[in-house]
Amino acid sequence: MIKKVYFCARMKKIVESRKLLGVEKTVELKELKSIYRNLMKDWHPDKFQDDQAKLEAEEKSKAVIEAYHLLVSVAPETHAQQLDQYTEVITASKIVDFNYKSQTLQVNFADGSSYEYFGIPHNTYNKFLNSDTPDRFARRHIYHTFIYRKVSKAVEA
Repeated sequence: MIKKVYFCARMKKIVESRKLLGVEKTVELKELKSIYRNLMKDWHPDKFQDDQAKLEAEEKSKAVIEAYHLLVSVAPETHAQQLDQYTEVITASKIVDFNYKSQTLQVNFADGSSYEYFGIPHNTYNKFLNSDTPDRFARRHIYHTFIYRKVSKAVEA
């Protein structure tokens, strides 16, 4: 039971997005897109005449858009499509910078790409931070262990 609570706490952002869109963990991208479109139809600000309702709809639609993009970015289908590129980045490009906040580690690579890793326990981050070879540590303990998403693309040379 403790493990489940810990898991839910560390994946809070993803869990909240699923709840907002009313989808299960196993939702496929096609279904997710359909749900997203229907919610956007329901909450589009132009549908509302009252200023208060329009403001509420703007906030709701922004939240729906953010949740949708997050869930698409962490979906197994998205990861499968980007696996070759991801593998190239984590094996050939060095870490140039990183930021850790609320169990989310953002890693910036020399090629200009950035990825966020969710649910990184503080003790794992400390080991990464104190490692003599952070690239190697991340390849062994972070890259294929935690849910991730791409946040920026590599700079084309």
